[in-house]
Amino acid sequence: MKGKKKWYDYLWIASLAYLILGFFNILFAWLGLLCFFIPLAIAVVKGNKAYCNKYCGRGQLFSLAGGRFGLSRKKDIPGWMRSGYFRYGFLIFFFAMFFLMLWNTWLVFAGAKNLSAVVTLLWTFKLPWHWAYHGTLFSDGVAQFAFGFYSVMLTSTVLGFLTMALFKPRSWCVYCPMGTMTQLICKAKNVTSSQKQ
Repeated sequence: MKGKKKWYDYLWIASLAYLILGFFNILFAWLGLLCFFIPLAIAVVKGNKAYCNKYCGRGQLFSLAGGRFGLSRKKDIPGWMRSGYFRYGFLIFFFAMFFLMLWNTWLVFAGAKNLSAVVTLLWTFKLPWHWAYHGTLFSDGVAQFAFGFYSVMLTSTVLGFLTMALFKPRSWCVYCPMGTMTQLICKAKNVTSSQKQ
């Protein structure tokens, strides 16, 4: 018999709502920063991956789509995707793309570049997204960050759904950059704790 569901079992709704809201108003993309800072904070303070295991709405979304709705082949993910080389390599690549996004945002803030109202899917395909932004009291740089960050979130979601369909529902979690980062933080924290004892 399954236990009673907790409030955090429904966080997949927040992940879905985020994607929908960003489709209509790109400034909602800023909310995605919560998915960056909360996992890191939990890993630093608690020294565990509670966010990944309990609170990740995206992981829940993949479980739901791949498990309950049967959209997954439920095959084991290949060994090379589990390897440290791939996971850390993907983390480095992810950060390179993230810092490129921050650089483009800075250029817009500095006035050296005009706002680019596009969402870049899979770091390659530029999709016009102009309907989602109609100006704001803030600088265009605020919107540029939102377009870039939504691109990151949408790309990682698409990759997650692809690996969900090909392999087990939560296969994305194996090489998720946030999961890899929190794992590194937890390892460092545990080493530090053991040295103090």
